[in-house]
Amino acid sequence: MISSVRVVGTGRAGGAIAARLRERGLGVTAGRDALADADLVLLAVPDASIADVAARVSVGPWVAHVSGATSLTALDPHERRFSVHPLQTLTAGRGPEQLDGAWAAVTAETEEAAAVANWLAETLGLRPFPLADADKPLYHAGAAMASNFLVTLYRAAARLLAETDAPPEALVPLMLRTIENGFVLTGPIARGDWSTVEAHLNALGERAPDLVPLYRALAEATRR
Repeated sequence: MISSVRVVGTGRAGGAIAARLRERGLGVTAGRDALADADLVLLAVPDASIADVAARVSVGPWVAHVSGATSLTALDPHERRFSVHPLQTLTAGRGPEQLDGAWAAVTAETEEAAAVANWLAETLGLRPFPLADADKPLYHAGAAMASNFLVTLYRAAARLLAETDAPPEALVPLMLRTIENGFVLTGPIARGDWSTVEAHLNALGERAPDLVPLYRALAEATRR
């Protein structure tokens, strides 16, 4: 189907993707230039740059991006287009194994584009699912909440443990077990123990007042 891919952008996503495609035996070129010198030009650039980079690619090959929030219209004037968004957090310090077993949102406008997009996702070691173009911002908001805000929550919680001389790293097994248990809710809110919640708020008000709004918002969302 596709024998050669040019990956434009060699950051965390582009680096892992290019490495995985090479593992799979495809001809891969990578760099900053959006040259139409392959069957597929894959844009792994910041969202704000996608439209500009796509406009510099000569019409002909398949053109795709890996953004979870950006519409396919950013790939104008190309009609042979799609997007594949790896639903995974990627770091520069690891390789293509980061992609293994993750899901991928596939957005395509034709059956042929969907076939190519699903082939790419599976070649990367991802589990594809269809995503409507209009739903991308809402989908990506959910992804950001699950990944980015987890970092925020950990750092806020770690700060409170450090304040009591408890080891912040002790939170990690707790967080992992919550995931392993299928996100079953435990703790004071699940028990309806509002006196404990009030004690939390009092302690935060005295020693970490800037975290009170965050705790209140999360407690209300958890209560519902």
